[in-house]
Amino acid sequence: MDTSREDVGISIRSAFLKKGTQQRFSLFALIVISILLIFLETMESKPLGKIRSFINDVVYRSATIADYPSKVFSGSYNLIEKHFSLYENYSEVIKENKELKNNKSKSEFLELENSQLRKLISEQVESESNLVSARVMLDVQSPYVNSFIINIGANKKIKKGMAVLDGKNFIGRIVDVNFFSSRILLITDLNSKIPIISEPSGNHAILSGHGNSNPALEYLSKDHKIQNGDKIYTSGKGGIFSPGIPIGEVKILKDIIEIKLYSKLNEITFVNINLEGSKERK
Repeated sequence: MDTSREDVGISIRSAFLKKGTQQRFSLFALIVISILLIFLETMESKPLGKIRSFINDVVYRSATIADYPSKVFSGSYNLIEKHFSLYENYSEVIKENKELKNNKSKSEFLELENSQLRKLISEQVESESNLVSARVMLDVQSPYVNSFIINIGANKKIKKGMAVLDGKNFIGRIVDVNFFSSRILLITDLNSKIPIISEPSGNHAILSGHGNSNPALEYLSKDHKIQNGDKIYTSGKGGIFSPGIPIGEVKILKDIIEIKLYSKLNEITFVNINLEGSKERK
């Protein structure tokens, strides 16, 4: 036991002897300062208490100041995160709103289409003529060409020259027939010439298309009695169309007798084709 204690003492002294003078002094100074601080902490004198309080205040204030950037950064990060979260929510709301508007538009379009189809069915039931309905696939209207392309043709017994109606109103005739499509020459086309009769004056004339403007009456007798508001019907001359199909009303502008059509050609989606004409031409 004595030998081991001596060995420990010798090793400690050897460690101190191996260290340089500066290191030994630093270790000694730290020990002294530690003892001094412990001693001062136990003393209750007023000057030392004030110094202690001052040091504590400085330490606490320094810690608060040092912690302030962290709090500010944390608050700013939360604010930025909330901003981006709000932006993402706003984008989602805009997307949902757009989808709802599209769905609403589709629903409104389907309702409109259903009402038009119901109207077509009602017209076919009420009409004594043999009618077949078709959808307008292409609307070509310019100063020189006014025509519709529809989605039926020879597959539905469509033939050239058949009258085309919007509801009960005459709007044109079939001029070209394919197997699954047909072309309608509208009464506003430059090449359209339709024999008509006026009511109540009973004058016969030819209704000629003038491109985008309203069609006008030509080849009237000099002593005609047509006036504003007279109704215009197909006359049935030539056996091409059935007589008495309504077209429009007379509107006299200076020396030109125009016809204000009953149907708005740029708003037509479905048409009826009168199949009677084909029977008459056989």
